[in-house]
Amino acid sequence: MRAPRSLQARLGLSLGFLLTLLWITAASLTAVSLRHEMDEVFDTALQETAQRLLPLAVVDIVGRDEDGVTQRLGAIRKHEEFFTYIVRDAQGRILLQSHAADPTVFPAYDGPGFRQTATHRLYNEDALQGSISITMAEPLDHRASVAREIQIGLGLPLLVVIPVALLAIALAVRAGLGSLRRFQERLEARNARDLSPIPSDDLPSEIAPMATTLNGLLDRLKGAFDAERSFAANAAHELRTPLAGAIAQAQRLRSETEDPAAKARAADIEATLKRLTRLSERLIQLARAEGGRLRLDQSSDLRTVARIVVDDMERTATPGRIALTLPDQPVMSDLDPDAFGILCRNLVDNALRHGSHTDPVAVSLTANGRLSVSNAGPVLPQEVLDRLTTRFERAETGAEGSGLGLAIVAAIAERIGCPLVLMSPRSQDNSGFEVSITLPVEGASATGPAATADQ
Repeated sequence: MRAPRSLQARLGLSLGFLLTLLWITAASLTAVSLRHEMDEVFDTALQETAQRLLPLAVVDIVGRDEDGVTQRLGAIRKHEEFFTYIVRDAQGRILLQSHAADPTVFPAYDGPGFRQTATHRLYNEDALQGSISITMAEPLDHRASVAREIQIGLGLPLLVVIPVALLAIALAVRAGLGSLRRFQERLEARNARDLSPIPSDDLPSEIAPMATTLNGLLDRLKGAFDAERSFAANAAHELRTPLAGAIAQAQRLRSETEDPAAKARAADIEATLKRLTRLSERLIQLARAEGGRLRLDQSSDLRTVARIVVDDMERTATPGRIALTLPDQPVMSDLDPDAFGILCRNLVDNALRHGSHTDPVAVSLTANGRLSVSNAGPVLPQEVLDRLTTRFERAETGAEGSGLGLAIVAAIAERIGCPLVLMSPRSQDNSGFEVSITLPVEGASATGPAATADQ
C-alpha cells in the first residue's frame, strides 16, 4: 500500500496508528496486571473465608450428639453463591456443606493449600490435627466473567477516545501545517510577472530553508527576466537612430538615381528598414508592458487617449477606415495613459492590417471601461484564436506584421488583471474578428483578479 502524498495525511495516519497501538498495548498490559491482582484478591478472600468458617464449623461439629451426620446449611434468602464449601472428617465423610455445594466438584482432601481443577479454584484447611478439614471452592467461570467485565470496561472507552483522539490529531496537524498552506497560497498567487520573494517568517524551521532556496531562485529568475527585458528594450531603442539614418539614405538614393532597378531596390530596402523600425517599437512596447508600472496613483480620462490614438492613426490610413464611438461622460481610470495608448494602438493597428481593407474598423469605449475593437473579415477557427496572443504568431491573412501586437495587449491585460476576450465572428454578426477588454475604471465594481493585479 502506497503512503499518501499529503504530508498532513501521513502525519495524521502515522500518529493515529501509533496512538491506537500504544493505547491497545497499554490496555492489554493493564488487563493482564489487573487479572493477576484479581487472582490474588480472590485467593486471599478464599483463604480468609475458609479460615473464618473452619473454627465455627469445629465448634458446631464437636457439640453434636451424633458423629458422621451430614448437615446442609439452608439459605436465608435466594442469592448467587460464588464460594461453596464442605467440611469433612479424617475418614472423608462430609459433616457440613453450604446449601449450593456440589460434592462432586471437590476432590479428596490432600492437605492444606490451594488447588485447581478444570472448573474450580480450591483452598484446603484443617484443624484438630487434621481430624476436621474444610475445602472452599470458587468457579473459574466467576473469575473469567469478572476479567471480561474489566477488559470491556477498559476497551469500551477506546471506541470513543480513539476516534476523538484521531480527530484531535488531524486538527492539530492541520493547524500545525497552516503556515505551509499559507505559503502555498502565496506561491500560487505568483505569476510570470511577479517574482518577488514570498514571505516565509511563519514557516517551521524544518521547511524554512526550502523557502529560502525557493526565494533565491525566484530572485535569480527575476534578475534574468529583467536583464532580458532591459536588453530587448535598450537594443530596440538604440536601433532607432541608425534605422532612421538608413531609411533616410534609402530615400535619398531613390531621389537621386534615375535607374529603375536601383529605385526598386532602394524602395525594398526602405520597406525592410521600416519593418525593422516597427519591430523595434513593438519590442520596446512589450518591455514596457511586461516590466513597467501600469497603474498610477491618479486617474485620467481614457477618452482623450483613445481619441489621440485614433486621430494619429487616421493620418496614415484611408479616410473613414476607423469608426470611433465614445461615451458622453468621462471614463476615469488609474491605468497609465501610455499603457492604454499602447494597448489601443496595437488593437487598432492589428484590425487595420488583418481585417477587410474596405470596411471600417469599429472602436468603442463604454462608460464602464469596456474597450472593443472589431473588423470585418473571414471567421477564424478556434485553434487560431487560441494562439493569437503568442509572441510572433500571425493570423493567416497574408498581411505584414510583427506578430507582437496581441501579445503586448495580452501582457498588459494580464498585469492589470482584466481578461482579454477574442471572438470570431464578431458579436451580433456572422463574420469578422473582435477583441474586447474591460478596463479598471472609477465607480465600477472591482473584480477579484483586478483587485490583486500587478501594479
